[in-house]
Amino acid sequence: QVQLAESGGGLVQTGDSLRLSCASSGRAFSDYAMGWFRQAPGKEREWIAAISRNTGTTNYAGSVKGRFTISRDNAKSTLYLQMNSLKPEDTAVYYCAAKLAGSIRVYYTDGEAYRYWGQGTQVTVSS
Repeated sequence: QVQLAESGGGLVQTGDSLRLSCASSGRAFSDYAMGWFRQAPGKEREWIAAISRNTGTTNYAGSVKGRFTISRDNAKSTLYLQMNSLKPEDTAVYYCAAKLAGSIRVYYTDGEAYRYWGQGTQVTVSS
């Protein structure tokens, strides 16, 4: 199994940037397809980005496409989410998630597919 720990959240202003990190420990990080999700107060959890095991395949929700970039460094066992042009509606707790994947090319957008989750990091964007 794998343990995940997010960091990098904080309070920023509209238009600012943040980079979230998700450090992994336990089983080899490269065995897992990874995703980022977020949950705003009173709202359901929302998938926002996913990446395959080998970093070659990524996908984004429409709400963040063009502003957020998911990446991973398998040598450092770390997942990243670069968030640019932040908006107040991006305010949420952000979670990383891992799914053991046989293929190096697939990614997953359904939260139910992920078995392992971090504790989350708060991102607040003020207007």
